[in-house]
Amino acid sequence: MLHHVKLIYATKSRKLVGKKIVLAIPGSIAAVECVKLARELIRHGAEVHAVMSEAATKIIHPYAMEFATGNPVITEITGFIEHVELAGEHENKADLILVCPATANTISKIACGIDDTPVTTVVTTAFPHIPIMIAPAMHETMYRHPIVRENIERLKKLGVEFIGPRIEEGKAKVASIDEIVYRVIKKLHKKTLEGKRVLVTAGATREYIDPIRFITNASSGKMGVALAEEADFRGAEVTLIRTKGSVKSFVENQIEVETVEEMLSAIENELRSKKYDVVIMAAAVSDFRPKIKAEGKIKSDRSITIELVPNPKIIDRIKEIQPNVFLVGFKAETSKEKLIEEGKRQIERAKADLVVGNTLEAFGSEENQVVLIGRDFTKELPKMKKRELAERIWDEIEKLLS
Repeated sequence: MLHHVKLIYATKSRKLVGKKIVLAIPGSIAAVECVKLARELIRHGAEVHAVMSEAATKIIHPYAMEFATGNPVITEITGFIEHVELAGEHENKADLILVCPATANTISKIACGIDDTPVTTVVTTAFPHIPIMIAPAMHETMYRHPIVRENIERLKKLGVEFIGPRIEEGKAKVASIDEIVYRVIKKLHKKTLEGKRVLVTAGATREYIDPIRFITNASSGKMGVALAEEADFRGAEVTLIRTKGSVKSFVENQIEVETVEEMLSAIENELRSKKYDVVIMAAAVSDFRPKIKAEGKIKSDRSITIELVPNPKIIDRIKEIQPNVFLVGFKAETSKEKLIEEGKRQIERAKADLVVGNTLEAFGSEENQVVLIGRDFTKELPKMKKRELAERIWDEIEKLLS
């Protein structure tokens, strides 16, 4: 591995360590994004090999991709049979072929088994023993063309997965780098939660004083989203109930709520309509709400007194509806001693199976230090990034489930 690639290798996560990805680049103007995309895949531990069509080399120079990946770039198929080297049936083959950004021309050629460029030849060689993902990019009218649509559907039936596109400004733009990386990780991740159904809450609730002012807290939703996405990577069927204004997520099934009442109602609907295996209550819900919400905006020329009343405790309702679900609660306190005490209380009161206790400085930050509290154990984890922590929490849940 070249020095400049080593510097970024697995700096964001180890999700793609040991995975070899072929980035197959056709001649779309969006090919200019491929340097960033390759680097981002490497930051998650992937080994990336670029294959370019002749049209792609007119948009982005092969040297750019050589720099980005730290590997020689394939721009033609020679006597070294590069397509077989990367995508043939042997132990050193690629783990994934990612065609990005895919033009209408390339998609249709792949669907018809035509291989007249290094990109299409590698894809043809990979069928059906290597997963193939395609991220389209073209003008919107081309994307809507009935034969292009038919070819996309044909490839989907053959197991090819499509990422995006985003329809903007009359174009079917290539999906964002973040979305592509997310989908690649999801595709290649070990499916330890396959067949499990998981519900996660994330973010800070709002309790309105008047139509525009509300009581809330500093939770960003990062921890809840990280837990939902980690379950998604591991193959679970995930429902994410996130609050308005919390961080965005790529989890497919999301329900947006604002108040505690809305969150409770959404959770009850889910638990009554489907059987869940795990419920994680990571949202920071408000303990109180104003007794009366003003109809109009309260004038700011006088002092006011707001009477607060307790909100229902959502976590107490979970086991009443589904007694056998594995329930994970979250607790935030100022000291570790108080955390453990309150965590044990939550286990008694709400029949939680695991409580994740954190100190208040975790709110809104990238890192977190937690104590895992079970019925008969407490485990203190070192300070780590929330994404890494989500992995550790899920490892613990999987252990307890089995």
